[in-house]
Amino acid sequence: MSFRFKIVLLVAVFVLGFSSGQSEPAKRVLRIAADPNNLPFSNDRGEGFENRIAAVIARDLNAEIHYTWRAQRRGFFRETLKTGDCDMVMGVPVGFDKALVTSPYYRSAYVFVSCPDSETRFASLDAPALRTLRVGVQLIGDDGANTPPAHALAARGIVTNVIGFTVYGDYRQPNPPARIVDAVARGDVDVALVWGPLGGYFANPKSLKVSPVSETTDSGVPFQFAIGIGVSRKNSALRDELNLVLAKHDREIKRILDDFGVPQLPLEAAAANPTNALAMAQSGQEAPK
Repeated sequence: MSFRFKIVLLVAVFVLGFSSGQSEPAKRVLRIAADPNNLPFSNDRGEGFENRIAAVIARDLNAEIHYTWRAQRRGFFRETLKTGDCDMVMGVPVGFDKALVTSPYYRSAYVFVSCPDSETRFASLDAPALRTLRVGVQLIGDDGANTPPAHALAARGIVTNVIGFTVYGDYRQPNPPARIVDAVARGDVDVALVWGPLGGYFANPKSLKVSPVSETTDSGVPFQFAIGIGVSRKNSALRDELNLVLAKHDREIKRILDDFGVPQLPLEAAAANPTNALAMAQSGQEAPK
């Protein structure tokens, strides 16, 4: 064996040995903060539509998801996104001032949920029946941070026939916000005003009627919201990257939303409205304090 051949052989052995000893590059990780008990949005079994949309994003970015599970209550954003413990939060209203929000991937509205045999056809907040029927609305507890329907009805003097259901509900039960739709199915209330994705998802198996509220705003309070992904205000690079992925998979995301019965409005009409606790209430989340 020639000296030159020996050198070539040794180099080859060294290169192969070095290569085989190297581990593959670590896969990219997307750290997402989400509620483990909040269908149709998310749960810790990955069954919500936000879970499924997050999976589409992770697949495109060749990343794996690491969830931080936390009930979406007081301090949710402060203790996840603001601390840097998480990269993103799904389902954040466009214009929310505590996060940098992507372009919206859906836009929806509050809806009326009523029994199929109801003789009343609900559309407007000015429907006369709302003054006499038992009306369910979601409440947060602080009048300055209540949901749009609670404000709209109070402004019309519709109070005594209103039955409140806390946005947070009893967290020991599955999907606490669903109780307001259950109340319609049981006949405890005649009609409920709820955020569209919640109403569409839980009303469907119970064969309840779902009708969008016709008003886009009421006394300056929005009833329609464009929804995107929230990231740290310092991370515009991730925001821009997510925008590209959302645009690329627009059709797939819309199919997921359809599967969950989410009432969808044209995104072309979406606007970045200033938002506050009212805006966060629409998706079962609490604005950061």
